[in-house]
Amino acid sequence: MNGSKFATEEKANAGYLDVAANAHGEEKGLLTYQALQRIDTERPRVVEIGPGGGSAVDYLASRLATDSRGGTVDLTLVEVPGVQSATLADAMVRYRKSGGPVELVAGFAQDLGSLLSEPVDVISASALMHEVYSYGGGYGGLHDVIRTLPTVLRPGGLFAYRDVYAVDAESLHVRVTQTYDRRPWSQFLRMFLPLYLSDGTHPYHGAHDEVVIRQDSRLAPLRDIAPDRPVIVGAPVGVCREVQRHFITMRDYAWRSGVLGFSPYLDGQLAADWNSRRAGHKQVHYRLTESRLSESQRGMMLALSEPFGDHLTVDGDVFDMCSDIALSRFLALAEAGDDQCRPVWEAWCVREGRETYAYLTLDALLSAVAVSSTESTGSDPTILMPVHVSDVTRRNRTYYNRYLQRTLSNPLRDAKQLVLFSNIRLSDTDRLQSAMDAMQRWCSRSTLARVYSAASAAE
Repeated sequence: MNGSKFATEEKANAGYLDVAANAHGEEKGLLTYQALQRIDTERPRVVEIGPGGGSAVDYLASRLATDSRGGTVDLTLVEVPGVQSATLADAMVRYRKSGGPVELVAGFAQDLGSLLSEPVDVISASALMHEVYSYGGGYGGLHDVIRTLPTVLRPGGLFAYRDVYAVDAESLHVRVTQTYDRRPWSQFLRMFLPLYLSDGTHPYHGAHDEVVIRQDSRLAPLRDIAPDRPVIVGAPVGVCREVQRHFITMRDYAWRSGVLGFSPYLDGQLAADWNSRRAGHKQVHYRLTESRLSESQRGMMLALSEPFGDHLTVDGDVFDMCSDIALSRFLALAEAGDDQCRPVWEAWCVREGRETYAYLTLDALLSAVAVSSTESTGSDPTILMPVHVSDVTRRNRTYYNRYLQRTLSNPLRDAKQLVLFSNIRLSDTDRLQSAMDAMQRWCSRSTLARVYSAASAAE
């Protein structure tokens, strides 16, 4: 592994896999279901890589229960060895009742060719590429997986992919300036960024990728910045993207742990009590927990909250404000080695802190998949590309974006990117032309030329 070791134990923890990694089933399974509508095979075979807690399996089962294909879709689930989920096992039982046969196979995405006995119609994956990049050899491992996909997909098959949205920029190396003037963000920057740059698998190694820190109009060592004064960071946009996304995952992790003194409901119906979904404004449902939360903090939360059954609810903006105060205290205690806070911080670092989320822009992702797929060793040359403009969609995280807009000077969009790739025969000139036309919506001319050259050379 290039960089850090995959955190199998932490990723397989029921508190993570059965809860945190078991959300957004509709979003994870939507492209798979759409792909099945394009497949004319009598008994299609579907593979999901990294099923997690089974939310996509449940979604697919629910759709197939009322679909003419119900009971006829063979599903294979590929999961990292040692990762098991109780909720996935339950979802498999429900799938057999309405979707069709399902089996769970232990293995890695890089070994997909040896795990499957025959070609399949649809391959689905969520957050696969950033984990392969982070733990499976960086860009080299990423391209190896892409080269494998056409060898296990039938010509005309589809690859449904969902991952973190990167940035609206030509490259992740474009330099930007970000100001951090909120205490928890400055604390996080000081604690996280040295760890990520030294131990994580990331592409920011060039001289032009230097992270420059200024405080009080002077250059400042990253580890010595004072959290009570604004910090100005000059860095590649990808680095700022990593800071932002990791802060959100760390905040979620601290919330779930209960160490802040309150734990919000982040999944299920209670997590979607919107005042305005479009604006990202919602009511937060939460429960109080035992922790070092000060009495004044607890009193403020209680004064602004209302009872709701066996828990409390409060305006999301108010909750975020109180959460930042508690988070700042948590980070200070964790940095000082506190016996309650430090283990929570270290556990998050192991599970999430070294991963790279924004590994490719959309332009780079589409071209990487297209070009690398033409380098496959299959006997029937194909290329993986979206065929329709609608095959690429984005789901904004409106709640997080609302928070980011209030806490950062120039926040980057937090979203998920969904892409449906078709495995197109290079001899199918009409379909190939449709795909090239569709890619013009997201790709630069130089990228389109690179894809065209790769397709031409592989014919």
